[in-house]
Amino acid sequence: MDAFFASVEQASKPSLRGKAVVVGGLGPRGVVATCSYEARVFGVHSAMPMGQARRLAPHAAYLVPRFELYRSISEQVMRLLRELSPLVEPLSLDEAFVDLEAGGTAWDAESARLAGVKLRTDIRTVTGLTGSVGLAASKMLAKIASEEAKPDGLVLIPPGTERAMLEPMTVRTLPGVGPATGDHLRRAGITTVGEIAEAGEDELVRLLGKAHGHALYAMALARDERPVVAERETKSVSVEDTYDVDIHDRVRVGVEVGRLADRCVRRLRASGLSGRTIVLKVRRYDFSTLTRSETLRGPTDDPAVVREAAARLLDSVDTTGGVRLLGVGVSGLADYTQEDLFAQAAGDRAEEPAEEPQTGPAEEHRPSPTERRWPAGHDVRHTDLGHGWVQGSGLGRVTVRFETPYSEVGRVRTFPVDDPELTPADPLPLVADAEGGAGQPSASGPLPLPASLPKSWSGGGGPAATSKP
Repeated sequence: MDAFFASVEQASKPSLRGKAVVVGGLGPRGVVATCSYEARVFGVHSAMPMGQARRLAPHAAYLVPRFELYRSISEQVMRLLRELSPLVEPLSLDEAFVDLEAGGTAWDAESARLAGVKLRTDIRTVTGLTGSVGLAASKMLAKIASEEAKPDGLVLIPPGTERAMLEPMTVRTLPGVGPATGDHLRRAGITTVGEIAEAGEDELVRLLGKAHGHALYAMALARDERPVVAERETKSVSVEDTYDVDIHDRVRVGVEVGRLADRCVRRLRASGLSGRTIVLKVRRYDFSTLTRSETLRGPTDDPAVVREAAARLLDSVDTTGGVRLLGVGVSGLADYTQEDLFAQAAGDRAEEPAEEPQTGPAEEHRPSPTERRWPAGHDVRHTDLGHGWVQGSGLGRVTVRFETPYSEVGRVRTFPVDDPELTPADPLPLVADAEGGAGQPSASGPLPLPASLPKSWSGGGGPAATSKP
């Protein structure tokens, strides 16, 4: 689902449809999580520093992510994929592979095409968004097909045509070929996938090394035997925060590490896991990044144990000059815990850590006790004016546009930040039934679609069909 976050924001906010939208951390050290196609015209792209994005597209709408909404829509799409096959391999909120043959959904090219057409229709009906589908006999080719299908299309690579399709494409088409590898190949006179195949495996190993050379040659020949894996083993659980201003106070650094340890334990327990190895990550003022780890005698999900281990690791790190990022993680995971018989954590066991705050820049976790915070793009409700979303806030004022996914473009009003009639609200579903529920088309038909369309990747057609939403 390409530009997923921005597409959801445009679908939920009528005034942003067809406009440049940028979603990400809005602090001075924030980065772009995703942006709409309209913002990409100005050169904005994912992972770009937010400050640079603002210079390129000063008139775009800049919004704080609403991860809970994105997760709920992602799960709607994943449920549709699981109806196609028991083998669904999620890779992130907006992409997954599906083995269509394993679900009996596809057995040849035509049945795969029909499955792709139905999937796109179902995504539109359930979420109000559109999707593009790529169909092929392997993961790699399904991904390439989906890129060719953007936006809002379907591309099928018939079995037996894979080599001919790949040959004229640039080397950057293949997974794992980034700017550096692409430049290295270009200097060797190799610019297309067909030329990679012609160069031969030995030459590629000489140019790129054994592992990369072998893998690239196989991809150029359209070889990809990776199966769809329904369950991926979690290797670690971690959390981190980037701070808008470097932290110089050693005491505060310690407090932040403790807070991150508690958040990490909450995620660990939510997954029903425990772990033996505690990892601390520190990025200093000069962008140097240090990691320290400590392995316990047995797996734990005790917040006191994790906090104290992280604190011990911090003692070995010089934070002179300031800290811009901190992170705490747990690896060596297990699905059981082992009591710390020798009191790894001094004192009594800590109680269950408090509920995890909403994901976002670190400084945004702690609103001023005297002033409510209103993140840009988040939902609010006014006693008289109803549902709306925050356009911006500052200098003691908050500006709200009152509109819903099902309304026309709404009006704008400004209020004091402490207006008692204005309260935070839950996001509305992008598609509502007659009773206002989620997941069903409205009586008036599907919602108007944003100009920035999410994509659904899928591959199939042939013995081993895969799908990527």
